[in-house]
Amino acid sequence: MDFTKVMSSAPRLVIWLKQEKQWNMARTTKAIGAVRISALRFIIIAMPLTEKIIPTFEHAHGPGYQALFLINNSQGHSAYAEDALLVSRMNIHPGGKQASMQNGWFIRDGIQVEQEMSFPPDHLEHPGEPKGVKAILTERGLYEHRRGKCKSKCEADATHCCNKRILELQPDFQEQHSLVWEIIENAGHLCIFLPKFHCKLNFIEFFWGKVKRYLHEHCDCTFDGLKANMPRALASVSLQTIRLWEHRTHRWLDAYWSGLGTKDAQLKVQQFSSTKYKSHRRVPETVAQLFD
Repeated sequence: MDFTKVMSSAPRLVIWLKQEKQWNMARTTKAIGAVRISALRFIIIAMPLTEKIIPTFEHAHGPGYQALFLINNSQGHSAYAEDALLVSRMNIHPGGKQASMQNGWFIRDGIQVEQEMSFPPDHLEHPGEPKGVKAILTERGLYEHRRGKCKSKCEADATHCCNKRILELQPDFQEQHSLVWEIIENAGHLCIFLPKFHCKLNFIEFFWGKVKRYLHEHCDCTFDGLKANMPRALASVSLQTIRLWEHRTHRWLDAYWSGLGTKDAQLKVQQFSSTKYKSHRRVPETVAQLFD
């Protein structure tokens, strides 16, 4: 999905759950001990969405409204469910240490056929075990007598370098989305992932920057102090400031959408700034005079 096209044509569906006088979303700060990665992923990613964020939006706006979630493209937000269709979690042969995945599908004679990714419980050799790449491709009629996987990462434009690559390019594996995407879409809402490594198009970074600054200025170097200051730090950012960051992000989008490069886009965005700085290392003379 082209993020700039969506943001330039879609209605302003970005929803801020923070209201003018109160913060409706509940916050819970917990010290998480040694837990399984899958459980930790659910606690950090799934629980806030399913138990707080989505219910808060639906309670505030009622039925008939659809939220558009702009998700930061971080490693955590790109995590997948335990049973996701991912070739990287599969072995070439059955059994061994590999994930038990949800059913896949393939097209045969124009008909979509559902395929189980594990052997049945009464299988003679591998009861209930994951099938592995070779068995899955064999059932689809796609297995080739070549290496199971490349020694290093497959080339980006490769299609038949190894059997893992062949399976990875199948439609059901290609349509696999992240856990965040699945939770939001299954709830009937929309989800857009922001571009990777581009903080100018991700105004949540400005929010976290201001929150961290507050925590730094009020730090007593204790974990209890951090837990106590976190709600106050989040509440310290005004709704008006958030809206200004959103507007600035749209300036960047418009500049890039018009075909400008990085430097020209920066100059274009600076035209809308009320403060003119020529250097980030000094304060302009007009501002310094205010302190005289």
